Amino acid sequence: MNAPSGSRPTNTLSLASALPETTSPARAALQTALARTALSIEPREEPALLRRIGRALAPGAQDVPDEVFISALCAVRRKRWASRLMDQTRRDGRIWISREDMEQAANAVENPDATDDDLFAALKPVMATRFHELGDTPKEALAGMQADLLDTGRILSAGQTARLADAIADAFNVSDRDRFVGRAQEAEEARARQEASIEQTARARRESEEKRLEEWESSLVRFQEVPAILRCSHREALRWIAENRIPVARRILQKDGQELWEFDPNELIALRPALPEWRRISEEFFDRKEKRGRDRDGRRDAQLPEPPKVGKHVANSVIARVAALDRYAAHFRTARALDRRITLVTGPTNSGKSHTALDALAKAESGLALAPLRLLAHEFREALAARGVEASLSTGEERMIVEGSKHLAATVEMCPFFNPVDVAIIDEAQMLFDPDRGAAWTAAIMGAPARHLYILGAPECIPMVRRIAELCGDPIDEISLQRKSPLKAASAPVRLNELKAGDALIAFSRREVLDLRAALMERGRRVAVVYGALSPEVRRAEAQRFNSGAADILIATDAIGMGLNLSIRRVVFAALRKFDGRQTRDLSIQEVKQIGGRAGRYGKHEEGIVAVLADAGTPRFIRDHLNADPIPPDELRPLVQPDADIVRAIATEIGSDSLYGVLARIRRAVLRHDDPNYRLSDMEQPFAIASALEGVEGLDLTQRWTYAMCPVDDRDNGISRLVGWAAEHAAGARIPPPGTGRLPPPDRAGREELERAEKRHKRLVAWRWLALRFPETYPDLESAEDTTRKLNEWIESVLRQQSRTRKQKERR
Repeated sequence: MNAPSGSRPTNTLSLASALPETTSPARAALQTALARTALSIEPREEPALLRRIGRALAPGAQDVPDEVFISALCAVRRKRWASRLMDQTRRDGRIWISREDMEQAANAVENPDATDDDLFAALKPVMATRFHELGDTPKEALAGMQADLLDTGRILSAGQTARLADAIADAFNVSDRDRFVGRAQEAEEARARQEASIEQTARARRESEEKRLEEWESSLVRFQEVPAILRCSHREALRWIAENRIPVARRILQKDGQELWEFDPNELIALRPALPEWRRISEEFFDRKEKRGRDRDGRRDAQLPEPPKVGKHVANSVIARVAALDRYAAHFRTARALDRRITLVTGPTNSGKSHTALDALAKAESGLALAPLRLLAHEFREALAARGVEASLSTGEERMIVEGSKHLAATVEMCPFFNPVDVAIIDEAQMLFDPDRGAAWTAAIMGAPARHLYILGAPECIPMVRRIAELCGDPIDEISLQRKSPLKAASAPVRLNELKAGDALIAFSRREVLDLRAALMERGRRVAVVYGALSPEVRRAEAQRFNSGAADILIATDAIGMGLNLSIRRVVFAALRKFDGRQTRDLSIQEVKQIGGRAGRYGKHEEGIVAVLADAGTPRFIRDHLNADPIPPDELRPLVQPDADIVRAIATEIGSDSLYGVLARIRRAVLRHDDPNYRLSDMEQPFAIASALEGVEGLDLTQRWTYAMCPVDDRDNGISRLVGWAAEHAAGARIPPPGTGRLPPPDRAGREELERAEKRHKRLVAWRWLALRFPETYPDLESAEDTTRKLNEWIESVLRQQSRTRKQKERR
């Protein structure tokens, strides 16, 4: 028979092949089968074929049935068949066919001399099954496949989309195939054109806004020109600058440390009508000063103060004045109108910080509990329910309204600023130092409209909270708590095989967590995992498995540092260095205390132990960090960022509806780097989203700002996907929620499938976040919640597989 199409054997073995006079039973059976079937094999196939035939031979036999031989030969050739399919499909651009699809098709082939046509015939039902798994309709299947490809960063061309649509139409027996394929191709061409147009328009608008900003900066004048423009004296101009009446538009730091001040001439001209009133106020001030005898020489002050030192009591630019970020505390009018009292409760992990505050909140007629995570907001709500108080819930992606309830549990970013309550709790105040989310804690602490505000956190937050209370003018009481159970450093490193039930192993990346999980599973250990990419629901389920004893060991990232009630006997660090998004560095004192403090559980593990994995570091590092005093923070200026009201006010001031232009102006003009009170958050992601949104027509400024605040994963093309949703929104389309994608049986899922599901979950988080703000555009919230539940259940099933694997090993 002919060799399979697509292969080029240079040598084959057959009945005529020279064989030694004495052969093994397997070789004799192979010789007989080749002669009987007239099939040929390549020399490289012989060793594997002999092994398979040897396993199939009955004791003492030297022959196997033809069907056994053919089955063995097919099994040997299937890997090459899959490679032939890979080569053919990639050459003609069918990148949607996965390696798994090809292997499944190869496994279905039973003709050892299969041609390429035979292989593609076997592939057809495999792909049909996959298309039907992706959706109930051809349209859903096409969208699902495109989403699967996007998971891996691949986008089909219009021609590839047409070929995919044709295959899907065939699988669904679409009657009008040409129409379906044509529409799919047209849609992809339209999408590509729209994407190119959005990008081109965005680039042009950014350039226009940057040019506008450059023109404004080039129009600025130096102080020497101010008196002539204002029509005042040099002395008067200095006085009014010192009194914050004349805004300094820009300050340029010189090499000698001095500042060069520049002013907006248009703003100066607009101030001319106010000059008579300013002069009148100045005269009255000096008259009063003379009457009080403050001038020791009995004369009126002959000189006015020199320009103030850098960073002291000088107004920022007109933009800063509108934003009022240098007077941020005053932005929260409801809180400032209340007679607020702050109680700061600090202590290490497992010191019971929240107990007293929750008791006070439950007894109050109205209240608010703000948590750093959605998971913790749920726990606050449950804690209040246990105290007999039903509370509503508000997170970025979830609302649960309890009719008649005057208590609310929420994430910090969802803090309501206008409805006064008796008591409020803000947890994890050390997050004030977080470069990404710290501004949300600043806003919550300054703006929470509570008569009595409890702030809970690690001791490191004390000086920052004191500073914020000072800026707000609020009195503050301080309570310091100690751990309920002792915490100590282990004297020796711990080897992987020395881990015991109740241990938590800490790594600092998803890959390291899963590597350690695989290593412990190979040793027959039952493992639970917690890392940041998992949803709160899955993290809670994994924590419950560990606490109940269904898992012996917990492997986690520093995601366990906040939330999750865990019954940990010993914390073991698998690394003492971490990448923090900017650099790889040693763990800080606060990180070792926060994570290590999870060891020990009052009433169960009376002593907490903190150790390091062998070869990962020294016990001395742990001991020194646990015993060290908190390091005073280098920076005590709280982080701030604008909100929608500030964005709108600045847009009105500069006469632009460009969010990119507004944020660019805020970045340049709002807060000086040496402002004495506040720091501007870098707002890197909102700025990137605003930049990309410049090309989307039909959304107003507030809508753009809302999109810019949406939580997306930029590593998963989150910004480009968000811009696509925004473009559909602007066009009046309704945007369906992301699907689950292809979910193989949990026992067959690998890391790639797990990561894909985690990404899908994050997309659903972003979609649900937008659905709460634009319900008409994102209307199918119930379906999105159902899909979220399915993904959570599937991910949890994948993570639970090792327990079944262990039981199977035990049965063997």
